[in-house]
Amino acid sequence: MSWDDLRFFLELARCSRLTTAARRLGVEHTTVARRVQAFEAATGVPFFLRTSTGYRLTEAGDALLPAAMAMEQAYGVVERSCGARTNDLTGLVRIGCNEAYGAMILPRHVAALTKRHPGLNIDILALPRAIQLPRHEADIVITIDRPKRGPYTVVKLAEYVLRLYASPDYLASRPAIAGRDDLRNHAFVSYIDDLALAKNVPSPNAITQPELTPVRSTSILAQRTAAEAGAGIVILPRYIGAASPALREVLAHEVEFVRTYWMTTPMNLKGVRRVRATWDFLRDMAAKEAPLLSGASL
Repeated sequence: MSWDDLRFFLELARCSRLTTAARRLGVEHTTVARRVQAFEAATGVPFFLRTSTGYRLTEAGDALLPAAMAMEQAYGVVERSCGARTNDLTGLVRIGCNEAYGAMILPRHVAALTKRHPGLNIDILALPRAIQLPRHEADIVITIDRPKRGPYTVVKLAEYVLRLYASPDYLASRPAIAGRDDLRNHAFVSYIDDLALAKNVPSPNAITQPELTPVRSTSILAQRTAAEAGAGIVILPRYIGAASPALREVLAHEVEFVRTYWMTTPMNLKGVRRVRATWDFLRDMAAKEAPLLSGASL
């Protein structure tokens, strides 16, 4: 058994699909299949079940996974101690992220990272559901709720500010808003309560009892578009709301929410060079963009 055998085993275990594992490793999917089959034949143990939805670990595969991850981390330590060049990064890193950061901030960061490292590929998973680290759906996740305890490395990525926004047409057609008490006479665009992706998402109910919520969506960008079209008042990160020429701030210095983006990765992946380099780069970029996230530069 060699580290190379375990490397192919690990990538397929993480993503369950030959094509995705192949992208991570920079090889053809037939190579992954052949290497895994050879590994199983050499050990005499089936580590995967082939199903219609991909590859699933057998009991033997589950037992091997923690040891393989520990070996990967140890290999990363050896690689760094030998002075491996950071500009040789290759392979795939998958980043799970909430929609706002994943659509408006993260793409610029990963574009800069892949220009620096042409052999690196980044997948951004801005999905309308929570990204599951225990299921190996992503290597790094950025969330609003602080992750629960587990075998993870967690850092505070950045704080950001949210405020109220509405279109000029909407504001002109409804009673004037001079203070919080006036908000109860207005419509709000908001999330669907039972489908909200995070517990820490600000809700109109935190500041008033809205007259009605004519439009609700799991997508914050859909909420922004509905507010731009005059559907009501919406709570948006200031880096999204203030950037829209079709929206105006409402009670700008009276109603404000401050929230945090958290970044998490499994502890065993911090030894993987492409993951560590991506992690460090995202932290550095978030620090540089602190004024944008807080709204100070808008």
